[in-house]
Amino acid sequence: MPIGIYVLDIVVVVVFVTMAYMLLRSNFHHREQLMLQKLEEAERIQQEAEKLAEAQKREALLEAKDEAYRLRAEMERENREKRAEIQRLERRLAQKEEALERRVESVDKKERSLQHREAELQQIEQELIALTSERRAELQRISGYTVEEAKALFLKEVEQESRHEAAKLIRDIEEEARRDGERRARNIITQAIQRCAVDQTSETTVSVVPLPNDEMKGRIIGREGRNIRAFETMTGVDLIIDDTPEAVVLSGFDPVRREVARIALTNLIQDGRIHPGRIEETIRKAQAEVEQRILEAGETALIETGQTGIAPEIVRLLGKLKFRMSYGQNVLDHSIEVSHLCGLLASEIGANIQVAKRAGLLHDIGKALDHEVEGPHAVIGADILRRNRESEEVIHAMEAHHYDVEPASVEAVLIICADAISASRPGARRETLETYVKRLKKLEEIADSFHGVEKTFAVQAGREIRLIVRPEQIDDLAAIKLARETARRIEEEMEYPGQIKVTVIRETRAVDYAK
Repeated sequence: MPIGIYVLDIVVVVVFVTMAYMLLRSNFHHREQLMLQKLEEAERIQQEAEKLAEAQKREALLEAKDEAYRLRAEMERENREKRAEIQRLERRLAQKEEALERRVESVDKKERSLQHREAELQQIEQELIALTSERRAELQRISGYTVEEAKALFLKEVEQESRHEAAKLIRDIEEEARRDGERRARNIITQAIQRCAVDQTSETTVSVVPLPNDEMKGRIIGREGRNIRAFETMTGVDLIIDDTPEAVVLSGFDPVRREVARIALTNLIQDGRIHPGRIEETIRKAQAEVEQRILEAGETALIETGQTGIAPEIVRLLGKLKFRMSYGQNVLDHSIEVSHLCGLLASEIGANIQVAKRAGLLHDIGKALDHEVEGPHAVIGADILRRNRESEEVIHAMEAHHYDVEPASVEAVLIICADAISASRPGARRETLETYVKRLKKLEEIADSFHGVEKTFAVQAGREIRLIVRPEQIDDLAAIKLARETARRIEEEMEYPGQIKVTVIRETRAVDYAK
């Protein structure tokens, strides 16, 4: 029994081994066939790739040959064009050479002709020199004058005729310019003045401070005058206490100090405590208040005239002009008025409005310092503006408004005109009687100093001077020259606001009597 089982197991094992061997052999044979198919496929793909590469190679070679052929054809075409261009240039060069040769031959012919004509002209010139010498000698024999004497006589006659013609030309030009210029200037200035309205002057060099009663005068004077001495020392202003009821007078040429003294004295009177310590404290407060008013006045002037970008130092100096007077005219109000007038005039004639208005506002800035610095106020003002980096157009316009420098721009001339308009309008300024009389006398003295003047009259409050001349000594042309010279003398020797008109009157009368 056990042996049979063992045999059966061996048989089963053998069967299984045989089946496994056959299965493995079949699988190996299948894999071998699959590998052979893949190798054949790979060989077929390689052959196809080699055929494709060979075809692409032949195609690329054909394309390269076509490109080489095309480039060779293009180069041959360019060479043909260049050879044609060179041949055309050579033909043009040959033509120009032929033309140049012909011109050279023509120039040679003309040069020979000119040499011939030059020889003829030299001969004619020598003949003319000989004829001129003979004519000059004949003229000297006939006239009895030498060449120098005849030349001097001729030049004298030419000079007289030239002077006469020049005077006539001057008269004609002045009449024409006067007809056109006066009309246009009158219209422009009238329109500018009509559009500018300002107050008239009412300022003085003294300030009156009212008192509640006359007993306050004694308190202001103080024991043995100590209060009034302290007040005058600290303010630099004279305090005048006289018989005027319930009032005292502050007198001083510095308007800023006078305003400080007025405010301080008013505050002391309201407070009632008047002694040196209180006076010093009140004056310090008044100085601070006036300084603040100065800055406010300068800023108000800038706002009123529409100006910006002005340095703080200039703003402060503008504010100080509020307390400065010129012939009774407030200088700050005058500067604002000039600024407006300059803007209006500039807009009428097409000038730079901003430069004109800015220069008009700043034209008298030097008056805020002219008592502290030597020199004309226009020059002082120009130095101030340059120090604060103002534009050169504005500086030149303000510096030239009194001809300290020659005006070289339209805006500078507008400043001169606007300044004269503002200063000369009725009510703008006032002068003392003594100054007024001296000016009239000086005008008449200048006019009477000229030869041929019979009488002189200063009229229209010194705005016009009329010269009556002797007709037998001054003719019409000389009258024009006399008016111009008189105006020049007045400009050089006198100072005056506005302008002065010079009128020369020449009258010829024929008188006879019937008996």
